Amino acid sequence: MGDLPAVPLTLEGSWVLHQMFRWNRNQWRTATDSVRERVLLEASTVLTRLEAGSANGHPNQSALYSLVGHKGDLLFLHFRDSVADLHAAEREIDDLELSEYLQPVHSYLSVVELGLYESSAKTYAQLQERGLEPYSPDWQKSIAEVVGRQGAAMSPRLFPAIPEAKYICFYPMDRKRDEQKNWYQVPMAERQRMMHEHGTIGRRYADCVRQIITGSIGFDDWEWGVDLFADDPLVFKKLIYEMRFDEVSAVYALFGSFYVGLRVRASELPAQF
Repeated sequence: MGDLPAVPLTLEGSWVLHQMFRWNRNQWRTATDSVRERVLLEASTVLTRLEAGSANGHPNQSALYSLVGHKGDLLFLHFRDSVADLHAAEREIDDLELSEYLQPVHSYLSVVELGLYESSAKTYAQLQERGLEPYSPDWQKSIAEVVGRQGAAMSPRLFPAIPEAKYICFYPMDRKRDEQKNWYQVPMAERQRMMHEHGTIGRRYADCVRQIITGSIGFDDWEWGVDLFADDPLVFKKLIYEMRFDEVSAVYALFGSFYVGLRVRASELPAQF
C-alpha cells in the first residue's frame, strides 16, 4: 500500500471577488448636478439588481462597502458560481459611468472552501482498510462519492448569501513554509488536531460574527481569504486576538492587510456621495 495522502479533502462553492477602489473626489466635485444624478441613478439601479442576486438556486449576490482608512474608499464584494460569472460582474461595474470616478487599488480572487481534516483522516483510513491503493481508480471514485455527499449536505455553507451585517472585515493569510516552521510538512494527524482547536474558537463567536473562508492558492498572492461579518466591529478584534493564542495561528500563520468597511445599500448611494 502507498502512503496515505497528506492533502486534506476540501469542498469548494461560490467564487468570490473583492474589488477595492479609491474615490476621485476632486473629479466628482467638478461634475454638474445633472451628471451626478445620472451617475448615481444608474449605479443604484444596477447595484439593486446585484444585491438581490439570483431568484433561483444559489444567491449569487454582490454588495458594496465603504472602507475605513487610507487603503481605499469602496469595496465591491461578489459571490458567483464561476470565474466567468465573476468576470462578468467585474465588467458590469467597469461599464458603469460611476467607474470614471473610481481608481482600482486592490482586488482578491478566491473560492469558498470548507476543509475536511477530520473527514479526510477517517475516509483515508477506511479506504486503506478496504485495501484500496491511494490514487487508484477505485480510490478516486470513492473519494468523489464522499466529496459529493458532503458537498450536497453543506450546500448552504458553500454557496452563501452575503450576510446582512453592518460591518465587514477582510484579510488574506498564509501558512508558514520556511526552514524553521513548515505547515505542509506537519503530519496530517497533528494538522487535524490544531485545526480542530482553531475551529473551536471560531464556533464560540458564531452568535455574533459570520465567517466565510475562501481558498486562493493558485488564484492570488495569499493562500486563503477570510471575510468576517458583524454588527459590532469590536468582535473582529476579540475573535482574531483570541485566535492569535491558538497554536495554528501563533506558530504557523502569516497575515496580509486588513480591510474594514460599512455596508452601503443601493438605496443609500445618493447619501454616500
